[in-house]
Amino acid sequence: MKIDLAYGQIGLNVDLPDSARPTIIRKPSVPVPASPEAVVAKAMASPIGSGTLAEIAQGRKSACILICDITRPVPNGLFLQPMVRTLLAAGIPASAITILVATGLHRPNEGEELSELVGDQWVLDTIKTVNHFAQNDDDHIDMGVTATRQTPVKLDRRFVEAEVRIATGLVEPHFMAGYSGGRKVVAPGVAHQDTIRRFHSAEFMEDPGAVQCNLDGNPLHEEQLEIIRMLGDVHALNVVLDDDRNLVHATFGEIIESHLGAVAFARTFTEVPVGQRFKTLVTSAAGYPLDQTYYQTVKGMVTPLDILEPGGTLIIASECTEGLGSEDYRRAQARLVSLGPEAFLNSLLAKSAADIDEWQTEMQLKPMRVGSILLYSDKLPAADDAITGVTRIDDIAKAVAESIAKSGDPSVAVIPEGPYVVPKFSPAGSASEPV
Repeated sequence: MKIDLAYGQIGLNVDLPDSARPTIIRKPSVPVPASPEAVVAKAMASPIGSGTLAEIAQGRKSACILICDITRPVPNGLFLQPMVRTLLAAGIPASAITILVATGLHRPNEGEELSELVGDQWVLDTIKTVNHFAQNDDDHIDMGVTATRQTPVKLDRRFVEAEVRIATGLVEPHFMAGYSGGRKVVAPGVAHQDTIRRFHSAEFMEDPGAVQCNLDGNPLHEEQLEIIRMLGDVHALNVVLDDDRNLVHATFGEIIESHLGAVAFARTFTEVPVGQRFKTLVTSAAGYPLDQTYYQTVKGMVTPLDILEPGGTLIIASECTEGLGSEDYRRAQARLVSLGPEAFLNSLLAKSAADIDEWQTEMQLKPMRVGSILLYSDKLPAADDAITGVTRIDDIAKAVAESIAKSGDPSVAVIPEGPYVVPKFSPAGSASEPV
């Protein structure tokens, strides 16, 4: 049987061995609106917990709009122009409006990549669009610390000082913060490295509440909410996409309330009940733009763990066109391989703030505790194999056959869209597709 996995920009076709009895795990289908522009317009006209953007902007002198970086497939071209035109019509001059790319600690998006990200040449020609740099101290305002966990709160001054503050983003499962979008675009999106490193310390990462699709008792989510309340008046446009990257839902309004509204919709089709656990699991890193680095690939390893049988085999496909990731991440991976998982984790637990990007290495410990991890990538340099901490393969079908032979179980879970689908073990019922 042939299966198609999200991989790079064109996908990957895999012919499973005859011995496999696959179960395809997908989101349930969602009606695709005839006009995504109309969906956005309706959301903007029906705000949650606030006035409309036109009302919010009246009498204001400046505005800052946050957009996600290139790792999130947000359809910015659908909404940035009407949003900017509304701000201009309210009397805010173009020179006082900034679009700020919420990079967190990721690399900046520039040149043709920035044009692809914004998706609208008129916006690029009319409004200044700049990247956030978390390590530039002078770019941030120190707002003190959170009361609950003493997280230092330092945010990009271009956002803090704007009179109209809007975050835009994609609401999807996130393997640490529960769901992305909303408050997460602010912190860590435009936070200083000190804030981000505290968020990603072992104290947070090892908390059982810091998992995908969970907001209750999730320390990251709780700190993000506290930061938003310290910041004050913030609004957000949140979008939800289907497997084919079609916009199927949008909310606008006060940032916390509008985010929760989008989460409620996303839950209905991203969390998929599955009636069994599997000893062989095939998944992806969701294709472009998420699978450009091995760093982002870890998300696809963590998300399906609820249905991986302990001792089983997880096979993940990720193109990794940009290689492993940052130099900081390379150092963390090298430490993992050198020290071993237990000693590496102990070194993290001794610190109150994580080193840059080592949190992704820490997250990789979670699947490593459950089973064997195999990576298929035709772009990752072979020289990087030694510090991935997993086993590199060049034939997915062969790896599946070997896992079946080892386990004696022909059942194979296949998750074509990787971390955009969250399988939940539910013996009472299943929304997956045995084939």
